[in-house]
Amino acid sequence: MSRVDSLRIREAEEAARAVLSPGAHDFYAAGADEELTLGEAERSWRTWRFLPRVLRDVSHVDTSLDLLGTRLSAPVLAAPTAFHTMAHPDGEVATAGGLARAGSLLVLSSRATRPVEEVAAVAGPWWYQVYVLRDRELTVRQVERAVAAGARALVLTVDAPYVAHKPRVRLPLPLPAGDPLARAVGVDTRTRDWEQDPSIGPDAIGRLTGLSGLPVLVKGVLRADDAKMCVDAGAAGVIVSNHGGRQLDRAVSTASALPHVARAVGDTVPVLVDGGIRTGTDILTALALGARAVLVGRPVLWALADGGSDAVRELFTAYRGRLSEAMALAGVASLRDIAPDLLAGSPAY
Repeated sequence: MSRVDSLRIREAEEAARAVLSPGAHDFYAAGADEELTLGEAERSWRTWRFLPRVLRDVSHVDTSLDLLGTRLSAPVLAAPTAFHTMAHPDGEVATAGGLARAGSLLVLSSRATRPVEEVAAVAGPWWYQVYVLRDRELTVRQVERAVAAGARALVLTVDAPYVAHKPRVRLPLPLPAGDPLARAVGVDTRTRDWEQDPSIGPDAIGRLTGLSGLPVLVKGVLRADDAKMCVDAGAAGVIVSNHGGRQLDRAVSTASALPHVARAVGDTVPVLVDGGIRTGTDILTALALGARAVLVGRPVLWALADGGSDAVRELFTAYRGRLSEAMALAGVASLRDIAPDLLAGSPAY
């Protein structure tokens, strides 16, 4: 996948479909209910139009950035996605290795199917995604294990108090023999204790910060007031996300929510965004709307299934190249030069 665009991503999905079981493909691809939010995700980025600058020196374009103390080659991260061993025998280990070689960052899902220590051994910088579970002691054990393995931040996912109905998902999932998830996290995942706790409030942010000693980003925010609440409660970052269209169907697109959240948060903490981002121009649009970086989910799974660790590396190398091209054509040589005035009709913030 030497170039990244929507057409090539669809080709990669078709290639992945050929090697995935039908149940695995549908689990990865599915959205909630009628899949309206899922269907709008990619289109929402394409509604924006650029106002490119000219006569700027773009002979050298720099896509690198520092994000919460970590130097990255480009503002493109791997979103937390579950059950990678359904896509490739090496699962999250292969994903982490590819991302490390691309100079990117993995947000490791708490539903990973390889032990966190094995993933950390091959990963570059990585963050750990966490839910607050009904059994709080299980949450503590997961966080302590991630901290011991070298996670640099926690990503608290807050938009899934319950798991939404997904008509396309067939149970049981086609996981490899045994229970790789239980082995990976070291708990019995068949009990209700392993479910997300629907009663949590903003105080969970401070508790996780105190427990881990790490910055805690909050993922799943679509409202400006919620973003402000999270920052006031101690969040080190906010991730604008609708869970890939997998939770509340008919939730707004992240492209429409992002500028409102960015305006509310300002420069206090970094704002990140995921959901339907497929191209270099999508990334540039998100950065102009106020994101510090973006995350991609399903394309990582398609690449992993189609070509393993090498394909994941190639995907993120291509994202960096396509962003660099888009920046040069828009007349911006570095990420700090990207501003709302690159977009026609962009709100001021």
